[in-house]
Formats: sequence, structure tokens, C-alpha cells
Amino acid sequence: QVQLVESGGGLVQAGGSLRLSCAASGSIFSINAMGWYRQAPGKQRELVAIITSGGSTNYADSVKGRFTIFRDNAKNTVFLQMNSLKPEDTAVYYCNANLRATMFLGGMDYWGKGTLVTVSS
Repeated sequence: QVQLVESGGGLVQAGGSLRLSCAASGSIFSINAMGWYRQAPGKQRELVAIITSGGSTNYADSVKGRFTIFRDNAKNTVFLQMNSLKPEDTAVYYCNANLRATMFLGGMDYWGKGTLVTVSS
């Protein structure tokens, strides 16, 4: 069993900052990539940021320059530092990990339950 547990969501005023964290635990052989997605009310889930095991990152255009993703490989944890938050960043943020549970399995996607970020104007 693999679990992803997010934390750090909450209510913040526009222009403020929040840091999300996500820890992966359980049967983990290796982690390929970890990332953050978000889903606003009435909208589809979208990629926010992703980071590979080698440290390469990719961001949605809407968050470039404001959000930073980084990870602690030793702790199987990924973080999302969110600065200059805007009301349109309001969404449920989901952690994703593409990982191999054992050496005999290929990479599979696992998801956290989500954490709500609300940005007030």
C-alpha cells in the first residue's frame, strides 16, 4: 500500500503565501516524479507543477514565477511554495507521485486526497 498525505492548505489573502507538502509512504521501491495538480469548482483537474527524480521541473504558465516545487528525496516528500497568491489559485490541490512499488513493477500513478487552498480578494 502506498499513501500520499498532503498538508499545508488553508485560507490566505491575495498576495500571501502558503507552502504545501506531500509525503509518500508505504511500499516504495523508487519514485520517478512527484507533482501537484489542482481542481477548481466546475473545472477540470490541471497540472500545477511537476518535479522528476533528477530535479527537472515543469510549471503551468499561470503559476510560473510565483510557485516553486522542490522535493526531499530522502523523505519521499514534495513541497509547493506558493507566493503572490491570487483568488484564481483557489482550488483543491492534489499531490501525485509516479512510482514503482516494487522492483518488479513499472511506474504507476498515486494520488493524495487533496488539500483546499482558498485565496480571498
